[in-house]
Amino acid sequence: MNFLKSMKPRSLLRSTLAAAIFVAAVSAQGQAIVVASTTSTEQSGLFAYLLPEFKKASGIEVKVVALGTGQAIDMGRRGDADVLFVHDQAAEEKVVAEGFAVKRFPVMYNDFVLIGPVADPAKTKGNDIVEALRKLATGNVSFISRGDKSGTHAAELRFWKLAELTDKKGAGYKECGCGMGPALNIASSSGAYVLADRGTWLNFKNRGDLTVLVEGDKRLFNQYGVMLVNPIKHPHVKAAEGQKFVDWLVSPAGQGVIASYKIGGEQLFFPNAAK
Repeated sequence: MNFLKSMKPRSLLRSTLAAAIFVAAVSAQGQAIVVASTTSTEQSGLFAYLLPEFKKASGIEVKVVALGTGQAIDMGRRGDADVLFVHDQAAEEKVVAEGFAVKRFPVMYNDFVLIGPVADPAKTKGNDIVEALRKLATGNVSFISRGDKSGTHAAELRFWKLAELTDKKGAGYKECGCGMGPALNIASSSGAYVLADRGTWLNFKNRGDLTVLVEGDKRLFNQYGVMLVNPIKHPHVKAAEGQKFVDWLVSPAGQGVIASYKIGGEQLFFPNAAK
């Protein structure tokens, strides 16, 4: 698994270059906006369900660039997106305070879950994520970290800090520098543990021997927010169209579409826009 660390910078560079090419292609279009978002919202299948409904309501096409939350926010700072739809509240509030985004609106939530092999050799099963990480650090087991500055990665690092293991994550800790789907694929093929958002997990097909082991801890709460990139900082931002998308997401219509997205009868995201 040592190849994972060596591939990380290349993976992030490829994502950045691909995003730049994509944005350049979209910029020439009229009724289209670029939304920088997370791999979890894309790989959960939410956008494929949500965006056609927004286009029907507005006539505006949304082009999504799915990256880790940190990279998505950086797109906003550069003015390479019109809207940010991410899930790291501290980072979101910071980008608003810096003036690169107009205002943060809560949109929806779900939760993080610790995924691992059914046999659970580290004996992590339960509802305490901090205790589970302590067992992973001392057990002879593999843990795959996103390692990509995503919202999930930021949450994972918070949990390691709570466990007082920031620098002692165990010999089996590996960073892939990849999205949620690829991280789950690596965990599935190697019998490793991984922290995932529930939405991507429910839409993930290549589960192999993996199952949910830790859930229900209130610290696993996963909040998503949406922000218009500040047109004062970046005058080329499609502010009117972007604001329509933000307004629709937090409206009863948008919130209803989010609530109705289910897989196997299970709801993936729960709307909670501020009233």
